[in-house]
Amino acid sequence: MKQLSGLDASFLHMETPEMPMHVGALHICELPASYRGSFVDDIRAHIATRLPLVSAMRRRLEKMPLNITNPVWVDAQPDLNEHIVSIKLRKGASVEDVEARIGRLHTVLLDRSRPLWKFHVFEGLKAGPEKTKRYALYTQLHHAAVDGQAAVALANAILDIGPVPRDVTSARDGQIEPRAKRSVMTMTEMLSGVLVNQLQQYANIVKSLPGAVSALSEVARKTAASVGSSAANKVVATATAHGHPKSDATPKGQVRNLTLAPRTRLNASVTAGRVFASVSLPLAELKVMRHQFDATLNDVVLMVCSGALRRYFLQHGPLPRKSLIAAVPISLRAAGDASSNNQASMTVVNLGTHIANPMKRVVYIKAACAAMKANLGSVKSLMPTDFPSLGVPWLMTTAASLYGRAKVADRIPPIANVVISNVPGPTFPFYLAGAKMLTNFPTSIVVHGMGLNITVQTYNESLDVGLIACAQAAPHLHDLAIHITAAFDELKALPALEKKVTVTVTALVMPATDEKAAAPKAKRSKS
Repeated sequence: MKQLSGLDASFLHMETPEMPMHVGALHICELPASYRGSFVDDIRAHIATRLPLVSAMRRRLEKMPLNITNPVWVDAQPDLNEHIVSIKLRKGASVEDVEARIGRLHTVLLDRSRPLWKFHVFEGLKAGPEKTKRYALYTQLHHAAVDGQAAVALANAILDIGPVPRDVTSARDGQIEPRAKRSVMTMTEMLSGVLVNQLQQYANIVKSLPGAVSALSEVARKTAASVGSSAANKVVATATAHGHPKSDATPKGQVRNLTLAPRTRLNASVTAGRVFASVSLPLAELKVMRHQFDATLNDVVLMVCSGALRRYFLQHGPLPRKSLIAAVPISLRAAGDASSNNQASMTVVNLGTHIANPMKRVVYIKAACAAMKANLGSVKSLMPTDFPSLGVPWLMTTAASLYGRAKVADRIPPIANVVISNVPGPTFPFYLAGAKMLTNFPTSIVVHGMGLNITVQTYNESLDVGLIACAQAAPHLHDLAIHITAAFDELKALPALEKKVTVTVTALVMPATDEKAAAPKAKRSKS
């Protein structure tokens, strides 16, 4: 028995029919033209051998009496016929057909009486080159059980690096005891263990208070010192293009990441409808772009998303005169920690979508990211992943329901416009039950007030982008997928940015003008 942490359980308490809290991915799997088996049966047989490796797939929830505190995980043997299901498509179906089905399936909540996961195997997909057989796999795992990094660790246990599955008999993390031999924990024992855990949580808070106060005081001191210094409030950012004179991008004003976001059609109460779209970008060219702009891969991802969102709002309007703001999940997980739980928090960063000049936008985003990272380092250790939960299930469940029904998100100022998450993945292909996985498009969560989620993951030689949105907030989501490719091409065509760029972390680049630009059309690329 293991009680859910405060962060893990929050995904249960906040879940409503309008806000499903499961994550997953769309995978296109390929088998030789000579394959004659049943792929869904092969997957069931394969997963049966890997269940001992993945505790998240063989445990279910057990509520506390009167739902007084967070539930606990207990062992459970999943029925693979119920958890891995087959879906027939029309013969020669496209990836777009699968995406449409995912939009509908994503709104169906997982059954809490069973382990919180489900796999959907789509048959009928158009054949690949040389008549190879292709299947689509849509996976669902509840966010209460895994975050992005935990899902990657789970995939490492399930998948193989070659078409022949590896022997896992010596790598098991524990067998499930037969139900008849399993000892039954009494409710008194369960409550006793939970109450001990709650007392420990309060003790941990008391012990951490001196360090938290010290850290916050240091952050406040540094912020006050930087604001008081005229030198610290200036940003000098020079972009040099080969064959072009230097252009001074020094702003007339400053802007900080911690500011309210402009209201857009994305920032409203979400409905139960979902739309999903996907697109792949070449990883090798993105790595070249990193050096081109002297940036990190995450910076480049934000640059691409910024350009795409600008184009999308120019097309479907209106484009805010103020920069859109992204909520960016950050991992709190220690290196090598593969436990199945959530260890993440959230920060915000300006996207510079109000800047028409793409080179100035690149400089702006680099400065915004530098500010976010510098400020984050001081407070990262203060972000809790666990906390006492006595009475919390009542409070959070009621609050989430009332928040949605009262449409509070329609009236309060938004903190961010969109979630953009970057999950590191493998740079080599995986195999599932002998089939090669060609793609790994993430599917994630949208919530009231932020009706669009863009999650990217490196996979093999690509950066796979999964877009999921409230169908009412972003009905033209596939246009955004097209604009991601166009924004990538636009950045690729820019000259290299001179590495001599000085940026303070207390102020960001603000453009002098709000230029207008037409949103160019681009063809969507697919894996």
